[in-house]
Amino acid sequence: FCFDGRGQSVESRVLYGDLTESKQGANQSISSASGTCLTFMPQLPVLFCFSDLLGENIYLVLFTITSFVPDEYWQSLEVAHHMVSNILCKQLRGYTYPLIFASIYKILHLLGKDSVQLLIWIPRLAQALLSAVADIRLYSLMKQLENQQMAKWVFFCQLCSWFTWYCCTRTLTNTMETVLTIIALFYYPLEGSKSMNSVKYSSLVALAFIIRPTALIPWIPLWTLVQYNFLKFNVLQNLGTFYGSHPWHWYFSQGFPAVLGTHLPFFIHGCFLAPKRYRILLVTILWTLLVYSMLSHKEFRFIYPVLPFCMVFCGYSLNHLKTWKKPALSFLFLSNMLLAFYTGLVHQRGTLDVMTHIQELCYNNPNISSASVFIMMPCHSTPYYSHVHYPLPMRFLQCPPDLTGKSQYLDEADIFYLNPLNWLYREFHNDSTLPTHLIIFSILEEEISAFLISSSYERTAVFFHTHLPEGRTGSHIYVYERKLKRKLNRS
Repeated sequence: FCFDGRGQSVESRVLYGDLTESKQGANQSISSASGTCLTFMPQLPVLFCFSDLLGENIYLVLFTITSFVPDEYWQSLEVAHHMVSNILCKQLRGYTYPLIFASIYKILHLLGKDSVQLLIWIPRLAQALLSAVADIRLYSLMKQLENQQMAKWVFFCQLCSWFTWYCCTRTLTNTMETVLTIIALFYYPLEGSKSMNSVKYSSLVALAFIIRPTALIPWIPLWTLVQYNFLKFNVLQNLGTFYGSHPWHWYFSQGFPAVLGTHLPFFIHGCFLAPKRYRILLVTILWTLLVYSMLSHKEFRFIYPVLPFCMVFCGYSLNHLKTWKKPALSFLFLSNMLLAFYTGLVHQRGTLDVMTHIQELCYNNPNISSASVFIMMPCHSTPYYSHVHYPLPMRFLQCPPDLTGKSQYLDEADIFYLNPLNWLYREFHNDSTLPTHLIIFSILEEEISAFLISSSYERTAVFFHTHLPEGRTGSHIYVYERKLKRKLNRS
């Protein structure tokens, strides 16, 4: 769709409209519009709209080369790789979501195409496909409830959200939960909907529940039970605090504003403009934030499933803007793209780059049979065998949650960081047990420098990770290799 010099929408009957209208006619309508033309949605029938959206998501796959949270690997790809290759701990979520990727891995294996690059990229392409389906459903729903004009504004808000760009191709259970939530909403009996189907709606919600039990939260009061392990771990025993805790107001003061980004003022504006029938969506958003606020462990990704609901209100805001529509569109687009590109290409990329380096060592090093890797970083900082696909001995600092109720519980990672140097000397009192490669964050280097020198380790690779290091996470990742030959020559 396009906008003329006054910021008004130039309509086209081709998008979900008269399929007999020629592409040439659509192109003429575009070229005749003066001013700013934003062709996020091509002037083609739905099949071509979907293909273009899928193409955009594939673009996002290729240009999202950073890591977000450990669960995008450790609750999906690593579980799937283990299921297929037998190369974990107690499961808090089922195998349903990893089974999708395990099936892909198995097919690639049977075809003899299970190269490490395909194992990394094909699952993300599959997730990109599912996200594209969900986005098209969101557009179709708003077209049914309102009109094509309104649907385009909601769709625009959805497509230019930096957090959508950041998450929609990642292999997170939260991403799949969001996909199923959007599609279920398409079949939900909202007032004015022509696609309501209780069987499909209930089935999709049930599937989302199996994948991630908290997916039921937005569908309250339908929530009557949750999977026992997940509920007990995260709610009844509140063991999620083991992975960090935040104040009760965090989602309202930081989490929700950050996820919405520059959409926030348009969301607030739209809340006052939207018809009463959409109050149920606003109640769902507030309910979800309140429920998650009661849990100590909080993350941005937990509220991702209600982000599409927010875009409905953002779309209403844009639809009612007159004088400031063109500046508002430019502001939304540019601000979100800057955030999307930075978080997708720069922020926290080192943990993926270093595994690519290890992968290359496996396939290019003639002495790899004697190699081993120890990842001395906060546990689950990097992917594991799903990104190496080679029987290379690897180890990382363990951090299992306390399931026994011990007071003052410390996991292996906590004990290590209390005194890294002493821990290393105790753990590797015999040189024969030393790994050939160490991976550390730059912040740890100075503290263990005596061990690195005495054990003949030399830095062989450096990878940028983040401009915003904090806690145990450094700005760069260092790879150290033990130079055994040099040590023998000196002796």
